[in-house]
Amino acid sequence: MDPTSQRQPGAVTVRPIGQVVSPRGELTDDHWGEVPAVIRLDAAVHGEEALLGLADFSHLEVVFHFHRVPEEEIETGARHPRGNTDWPLVGIFAQRGKDRPNRLGVSRCTLVKVDGMDLHVRDLDAVDGTPVLDIKPYLREFGPRGELRQPQWSTELVRSYY
Repeated sequence: MDPTSQRQPGAVTVRPIGQVVSPRGELTDDHWGEVPAVIRLDAAVHGEEALLGLADFSHLEVVFHFHRVPEEEIETGARHPRGNTDWPLVGIFAQRGKDRPNRLGVSRCTLVKVDGMDLHVRDLDAVDGTPVLDIKPYLREFGPRGELRQPQWSTELVRSYY
């Protein structure tokens, strides 16, 4: 195969490992702080052994699918975050909105406890029934290195998020 050829990657198939059980069912943007939820893992996918040692961590990174976003609402270009014209027009990859091309969400949340195949968490911004694709323990060393920079509009946007 010619290494200079430009091949498009093939389809990627991902199977959920569980789903979110949460009192929040509506797709709202704010006030996720202290919301309790359970990530209920599918025992047919993985057994409890896959969770050994996870309870030693305080936080998780969760990858999930925005399953309730219709394909016709997917954004691929630029928009004003949350439709607020006071904020600049920015590309979909410069924001964390749910209407993304692959409808993938990534969230960091507090791990309260591990109970069998249930992970009890807080601050997970995913609604009831959300398919969970992966979980990882959050490690301080994987956080940003160096100075963090972000525009003022993004700080305003998340002011009431948690």
